[in-house]
Amino acid sequence: MRCKITRNAAKVMLRELEQETNQDLKFRVFITHMHGDHAHYGLTLDKPTEQDEVVMTDKKIEVILQRDEPFLDGVKIDYLYFPQEGYVITNPSKGYHGEY
Repeated sequence: MRCKITRNAAKVMLRELEQETNQDLKFRVFITHMHGDHAHYGLTLDKPTEQDEVVMTDKKIEVILQRDEPFLDGVKIDYLYFPQEGYVITNPSKGYHGEY
């Protein structure tokens, strides 16, 4: 499985991971809902389970993805400051639909 993180997102994510309360956690990308040919995504801090795969990204941040979920393979995590500040998660291989 693959996951890409932009430079903006990596900066924010690393700040979160450096907090003492988050030392044993990793970011998890999950599907909030699906509409036939695309999915909407969420992001949280979590610990991996047996159903998960931990993916090392190009920014050296580990991300948890549920194994055998095709809509999670190839997700891209970005962080925007405008028009609304927050994470944007899309899957370019599945049509760029995402959720803020």
